Amino acid sequence: MRIRTAGVVALFALALAASGCGGNSDEPAAKETPKAAGGKLVIWADDKRTAALKPFAEKFGQENGVTVEVQAVSKDLQTNFVTASQQGSGPDVVVGAHDWIGNLVQNGAIDPVQLAAEQKSAFNETAVKAVTFNGQLYGVPYAQENLALIRNTELAPEAPKTIEDLVASGKKLKAAKKATETLCLQVGQNGDAYHIYPLYSSAGGYLFGTAANGDYDPKDLGVGKPESVEAFKKIGALGEKGEGVLKRSISDTNSISTFTGKKCAYLVSGPWAVADVKKANISYDISAIPGFAGGKEAQPFVGVQAFYVAAKGKNKALAQEFVANYTTTPELAVALYNAEPRPPALTAALDQVKGNDPDLAKFQEAGKNGQVLPAIPAMAAIWDPFGKAEAAVIGGADPTSTITTAGKTISGQIK
Repeated sequence: MRIRTAGVVALFALALAASGCGGNSDEPAAKETPKAAGGKLVIWADDKRTAALKPFAEKFGQENGVTVEVQAVSKDLQTNFVTASQQGSGPDVVVGAHDWIGNLVQNGAIDPVQLAAEQKSAFNETAVKAVTFNGQLYGVPYAQENLALIRNTELAPEAPKTIEDLVASGKKLKAAKKATETLCLQVGQNGDAYHIYPLYSSAGGYLFGTAANGDYDPKDLGVGKPESVEAFKKIGALGEKGEGVLKRSISDTNSISTFTGKKCAYLVSGPWAVADVKKANISYDISAIPGFAGGKEAQPFVGVQAFYVAAKGKNKALAQEFVANYTTTPELAVALYNAEPRPPALTAALDQVKGNDPDLAKFQEAGKNGQVLPAIPAMAAIWDPFGKAEAAVIGGADPTSTITTAGKTISGQIK
């Protein structure tokens, strides 16, 4: 998961028209044109997913006698989907992250997806939980992801057991002039709640408590409570006025390149970083992000990518068919994995690819005790105030007043 940035949306369509057989009579059915077969299916995805979806969309069009258009939305997909939905000009299917669900449901932009119990059981249990909201399945998961610790094994042969161990190792490397940074964990000028959360959780902080049914409870906000204050004190101690491990100068634009440039031995990132690490010919290994000594286990967020059926699409029955019966196949899941290597949520697809990619199992192990990224609408109020509080504290601001103020801001936005 990378920081979301606003931008101009670039849309381009890949028309995949094909014809097939129609009718349910016993007599041979005459071939129909896509228009006569009643339909066009419009799918929105990002650039990488668009390329992977093309042959499967074409096959679906051929078998159902419809036209399929896969449209690539380069940036700000969620926002533009909600806007288009409200204007009646959106797609029939959209591909995106599971933490969109609360916002999309709140805006009436997506419908529940109908999957049989047997289909559900074919997916990783955590992935199914991630796309379930208010007791209903709102998406079909195809990949999941979490942060881990990626280390340069030439500089750091052993995985650190605690953050304190990592800091000690990093300091030795800096003293020996083998590295210039202790840890590459992106912060930036506005903070990054996603990347700091493993340390925040290890120090006892939390975002939302849970209700009796296990769902996140927006009424139980952890930000601003004593647990968050203590967590931010530990984060601040690693900051620029403390150990100098966490820095605002390390951001989403340079954290990976700093690591691949061999300027730090440790990188906190996800599967999306591996391609750059391999390209740089770094000898690397992947392990769980270590927590504070004597603290709780560091828990990264577990995110899921999924297919959604648009509530205001022009061909909802066709969209349900595509999402429920085409996106649940191992072939499509493997194709999407090949487009961008993230662990497939479909067990059969994961089994197909993991033999050739040992990193998948390592990322899964690193995230086995992770927390599903909250998909409730209240989560939208967290990112900006929490991130800015993080950046301020890492820069030397008082942890108590800073996170307490952030908690009040978030609480006010939720109400």
